[in-house]
Amino acid sequence: MDGNGRWATRRGLPRSAGHRAGVHAARRVVEAAPDLGVTTLTLFAFSSDNWRRPRAEVSALMSLLRDYMRAELARLVESGTRLTVIGRRDRLPDGLGEEIAAAERASVSGERLDLRIAIDYSSRDAITEAAARCRHERPPSREAFGRLIARPGCAADVDLLIRSGGEKRLSDFLLWESAYAELCFVDTLWPDFGADDLAAAIADFHRRERRFGGLCTAPQLVAAE
Repeated sequence: MDGNGRWATRRGLPRSAGHRAGVHAARRVVEAAPDLGVTTLTLFAFSSDNWRRPRAEVSALMSLLRDYMRAELARLVESGTRLTVIGRRDRLPDGLGEEIAAAERASVSGERLDLRIAIDYSSRDAITEAAARCRHERPPSREAFGRLIARPGCAADVDLLIRSGGEKRLSDFLLWESAYAELCFVDTLWPDFGADDLAAAIADFHRRERRFGGLCTAPQLVAAE
């Protein structure tokens, strides 16, 4: 979800206004995803490296995350969306971790869409921690090691990874899970991203040939970010 700050700056607004507009974009995408065949949607809301940003901006982002869960939880439950948050929780502001856990419990029965929000998340940290937890005398299988990396919020490998805002890098996001992901980089800034943009990315995904190192297989959408 890249481009919030630039979206605001181009309009002469504070960066916090861009982040608020980004929340509305997230709502549009979450609502559109199931009808487009998406069963798992992961949104990268806050990287572990984002703690380097100015304290005021970090505080505003944390407040927005808290407000999002409070405002959207009933809508998510009603729509059959299960909310899971991946990433560290020990560095979050007081009470936010508890609110996240409560929202996860309230939406646990959702089966229409698995919505995963990455907060204080680093894929390299997740891989490092999984390696530290590995106590096997022999190297584990890819599947077993992948399960160690994915928890909490275990999900299938990423099929389609979309990055908004014109940047063309992964920025430490789901590196293991995206080993064979189809990558889609779009110039649209996140606050302007909507259902049509998601539909266009998915349509392009379905036109691609996925071989996974072998011969061509028919594309099948399982997860999107």
